[in-house]
Amino acid sequence: MLVELEEMILVSIDDHMVEPPDMFDNHVPDKWRDQAPRIVTNANGQDEWIFQGAAASTPFGMAATSGWPPEEWGFDPATMTEMRPGCFDVHERVRDMNANGVLASMNFPTMAGFNARTFNEAPDKELSLVMLQAYNDWHIDEWCGAYPGRFIPQGIVPLWDVDLAVAEVQRVAAKGSKSISFLEAPHAFGLPSLLSGHWDPMLAAISDTNMVLSLHIGAAWNLITLAPEATVDHLIVVPSQATMLTAQDLLFGPTLRSFPELRVALSEGGIGWIPFYLNRVDRHVQNHSWIDSSFGKDRLPSQLFREQILACFITDPSGLKARHQIGIDLIAWECDYPHTDTTWPHSPELLWSELQDASCTDEEINKITWQNACRFFDWDPFAHIPRADATVGALRGAAATANVDTTRRPRAEWKVLNEAAGVLA
Repeated sequence: MLVELEEMILVSIDDHMVEPPDMFDNHVPDKWRDQAPRIVTNANGQDEWIFQGAAASTPFGMAATSGWPPEEWGFDPATMTEMRPGCFDVHERVRDMNANGVLASMNFPTMAGFNARTFNEAPDKELSLVMLQAYNDWHIDEWCGAYPGRFIPQGIVPLWDVDLAVAEVQRVAAKGSKSISFLEAPHAFGLPSLLSGHWDPMLAAISDTNMVLSLHIGAAWNLITLAPEATVDHLIVVPSQATMLTAQDLLFGPTLRSFPELRVALSEGGIGWIPFYLNRVDRHVQNHSWIDSSFGKDRLPSQLFREQILACFITDPSGLKARHQIGIDLIAWECDYPHTDTTWPHSPELLWSELQDASCTDEEINKITWQNACRFFDWDPFAHIPRADATVGALRGAAATANVDTTRRPRAEWKVLNEAAGVLA
């Protein structure tokens, strides 16, 4: 059967959630409950998470623009009531996924910062561990557990103690986690690098538990020195380019060769850079024989990359046209809801246009839209939902029946609607 737009199956391996205010209520022991992170409204009228006396670093507003008109986007924080409920309410999120024809989604943290940074930077590490574990329990049991088959569970780990990280990897794997979200460049935050060997016990645990190491863009930002005159455009465009630095650490450090069964997903880094990079590193090891890179003549860096790495894109017309140079089996798609780069609620149309412009075959379309991601994360997309109900057309039909409204509204209008509905009461 030929693939058509309505017949596509979409699995996004990079989306985000704005965690709801009650996320810790069911997962923190009574002893610690009064010390759990909480949302407060600051003197500027903006909501922020407070933990151990400090505010989390990720602003709400930049993380939750899907419901707003583009002229209201920005880095400025917001209040919870100003957001489209799909940002923080799992039931509304699934409705928004249906409206976008997306079967399944893997969600990265917001309040936890770049992969547990909020907990790592707090002084009381015993308390941090309690809350980090509560975070993982909420994400796996409540957010993902509310709709089996719609979310790929993912955990975070304590960055301050590698033995604790190993234990948490094993704990969340037993709960069904398929991925560990980690810093793409831990040395950018003063932690040991991926080349150092420090994280090897954790990497071994991830490999042994059949999970994926997911490295999201943004956590290498501190490695880049911009001109003082750099505009805000740099803050949005440049982070994806730093993915190449992460790939270099993985390939020319010990990580991939020490753990040949380890799978690494490069999240939101795009794919268009990969052909140039693989050509460059292969020529490097062939041309610079005076450097002991430990690559053999019959085993080039590009082979290692293609065996153990998955890359994803939101929109990348040039990358799709170079898919054969990249390797068709290591390309996956992402939606990035509810961030500014998301293609929601028109993802199927935009993706379909790029796939057709690149003359992708039916087999290639299926690999890019769901098969590669499901294979890589060992995720059965039809364990809970029959294939006939998992297509863009079927999901959008469910959204139409439920009258899902995808209208963009000003923040002030969302505030009125959400307060009237008692969404966060």
